[in-house]
Amino acid sequence: MRKSYVNNNIKIEEFDALIKITVEMSRYLYPYIRQILQSKENLEKNEDTWNDFNNRLIDLIKERFNLDSIRVKKLLNKTNNDETIIKLLLTLSLCISNHGNQKLKNFLFDI
Repeated sequence: MRKSYVNNNIKIEEFDALIKITVEMSRYLYPYIRQILQSKENLEKNEDTWNDFNNRLIDLIKERFNLDSIRVKKLLNKTNNDETIIKLLLTLSLCISNHGNQKLKNFLFDI
């Protein structure tokens, strides 16, 4: 889905390193992730937080992903991408536990 897509298989050590980085960043960003999820629950009070996050995510996707991909087009569709974004945020928030590495690895293998 990325613009710089290379058809190389990732090594298990690289995969584990990416998992560890993602889990550590999730721990660091957990207060912000929680705030975003809470803003989605109560859009009347916190609509700005959700919209700011959603707009920033879409900007990052446009900058780094292949816009011709059907999957990317689905992510860019604001009316349909809320569920996917919430699922991603919940997954990241669940990764901050003691066994976060294993939880995220299992989640990614199930996809």
